[in-house]
Amino acid sequence: MLRRIGTTGLLVIALTACGGGGGSAEVEPTGGKAAPPARTTPAAPATTPAQQSAVARVLAGLSVEEKVGQLFMPVLYGTAADTVSGENQARYAARTPAKVIQKYHLGGVILFPQNVKSVGQVVGLTNGLQRASKEVPLLVGTDQENGLVSRMSALMTDFPGAAEIGATKDTALSREVAKATGEELRALGVNLDFAPVADVNVNPRNPVIGRRAFGDDPQKVAKMVAAAVKGFGDAKIAAAAKHFPGHGDTTVDSHTGLPVIKHSRSEWERIDAPPFKAAIGAGVDVVMSAHLVFPKLDPSGDPATLSKPILTGLLRGKLGFKGVVSTDALNMAGVRKKYNDGEIAVRAVLAGADLLLMPNDLPKAYDAVLAAVKSGRISKERLDQSVTRLLMLKQARGLLTEAPVASAERAAEVLRSSEHRRLAARVRD
Repeated sequence: MLRRIGTTGLLVIALTACGGGGGSAEVEPTGGKAAPPARTTPAAPATTPAQQSAVARVLAGLSVEEKVGQLFMPVLYGTAADTVSGENQARYAARTPAKVIQKYHLGGVILFPQNVKSVGQVVGLTNGLQRASKEVPLLVGTDQENGLVSRMSALMTDFPGAAEIGATKDTALSREVAKATGEELRALGVNLDFAPVADVNVNPRNPVIGRRAFGDDPQKVAKMVAAAVKGFGDAKIAAAAKHFPGHGDTTVDSHTGLPVIKHSRSEWERIDAPPFKAAIGAGVDVVMSAHLVFPKLDPSGDPATLSKPILTGLLRGKLGFKGVVSTDALNMAGVRKKYNDGEIAVRAVLAGADLLLMPNDLPKAYDAVLAAVKSGRISKERLDQSVTRLLMLKQARGLLTEAPVASAERAAEVLRSSEHRRLAARVRD
């Protein structure tokens, strides 16, 4: 088992769900050929042979149980790592967030408003969560899209959301806002933001995306998404483009139902694909899947999150994405229509997902994936592929063997700084 060494500095990465609520909300290939993505300077630093060797050493030091734990990012309850919570006990049979992390060898944690009280408290929480992780430092994520979905709105600068930024037609503002957002999150100890939204909102009746998207023009959205990805990279924080293969043309909310996207393959390439190609070209760290059926991309009837033709065939094979594939929250109704909570987790891994976000039943999901590995249904090679991608992400963001420590004093200087408030006003003006 690996032991990490605590250091000073600020935390660098984080994780979250798709959103679908305001900042105060509580937890909740077939035919055709896509054009290759444009390649630009990646937002995430490229790994060297020495770094790859370091990842291999960490991987070799993990047991099968620890490797399986690296795939999971649940919600934990409490405002400190040692908070005793009946919710944690009921859900995970462990009383505190720290005990849950240790019991399941978690690779990450996602934060929601119920975890947020004050700047000093969140800094203490994220530092405490990192200390509890004995094998590998954590990805600490949240959904800070700004605008409608802003989990840290109680503490952070009130930046305009994607629709307002998109309306300016100024990609420099998209990059600046993402950088400022990333700086504030990083100061709190969050190192992964589940943003930007890469959906093209072409359906005015869309109940879940709407103003969370940069707009309804695929090329404009693509430019804004690429700029945001670069902005998060400027802040040394991981970004997640969502929701692949595109959630923009639906009248069903995947939190409560299973949407069906009726676009043809050519329509997908013209409307939905450009922002994801742009995000990949800009070096996005994570791509989040959508809980929706896309019959022209996969006729099986399974949602994209559980679709190997979509996640492996299309996202990895056609678009060339080599980073981490995250599911959207696995407690959402859109992914729980056909299978139980254990089978969902197994099928997501078999489809190509690396990060299993917010399973509805963590004990059942963890046990199912572990059993699938031991039986050979999920090969050890397949497990190692996902764990390696997650470790490479942590390596790229400085989180492989030692967790930086967030500072309450530094956070107080960065959050809602006069510079950031002026930036928010510039966008609105």
